[in-house]
Amino acid sequence: MSAIDDLPPLREVIARHGLMAKKQLGQNFLLDLNLTSRIARASGPLEGVTVLEVGPGPGGLTRALLANGAARVVAIERDPRCLPALAEIAAHYPGRLEVIEGDALEVDAAAMLGQGPARIVANLPYNVATPLLTGWLTTEAWPPWFQSLTLMFQKEVAQRIVAPPGSDPYGRLGVLCGWRTEAKIAFDVGPSAFVPPPKVTSSVVHLVPRADPLPAKVKTMERLTAAAFGQRRKMIRQSLKGFVRDPLPLIEAAGLDPTERAENLTIAEFAMLARLADRTTGQE
Repeated sequence: MSAIDDLPPLREVIARHGLMAKKQLGQNFLLDLNLTSRIARASGPLEGVTVLEVGPGPGGLTRALLANGAARVVAIERDPRCLPALAEIAAHYPGRLEVIEGDALEVDAAAMLGQGPARIVANLPYNVATPLLTGWLTTEAWPPWFQSLTLMFQKEVAQRIVAPPGSDPYGRLGVLCGWRTEAKIAFDVGPSAFVPPPKVTSSVVHLVPRADPLPAKVKTMERLTAAAFGQRRKMIRQSLKGFVRDPLPLIEAAGLDPTERAENLTIAEFAMLARLADRTTGQE
């Protein structure tokens, strides 16, 4: 018997269904149900909440979410081998688990969640973690359809998410996350917690959308940060040529030093540059 329900232990489930983790799918399974419960609790009280989970695998976190009171879990799983194990969980929690077979990068999850509060909680496959997060951060409608994101990343990525200006990990991801959310690292998870164990430590990050992020168009911020950090060691008078043909008037209008580097610009300064660029082109 596990610590959270009377379903079989995950090792038994994996063995019975032949669920060896696939490297090409970025799979590393968490078997400690006490740890998956800690992840579920890091998202806050779950009673009455609908949760989107990406990459449930054999269902360790899925079980924790349901056992901790989630009203409904919508799980997107790309690996068809995992579906029978997830079906057993669905039978144990009737009417509360919906499993969608598909690629989370292509599925319109928001359309499937319906009305009511929703959160995203996931031990993300490493190979799609950053694109998924970026997609959720750059949705046009804001505040977004989700209340919060509680996600597992490689620790290096987690540090980039919460990095302040001027620090080594600060980059495009840190700007986008800091602009639209308040993000913090909840706790770290060592390699031994996973099967197979990855070569790196992981971190659980909790992100809460800002109700009123600094005004700027999301597509402009995406293009601006891509150009600025695409050549991060160059001065912005050079790196921003990938954003506008002649960046000097824009930089001067923002009151910035043309010899500064992107890693030292604040999120407020990036937002200002984006607004000024749109005003110049009449798109504000």
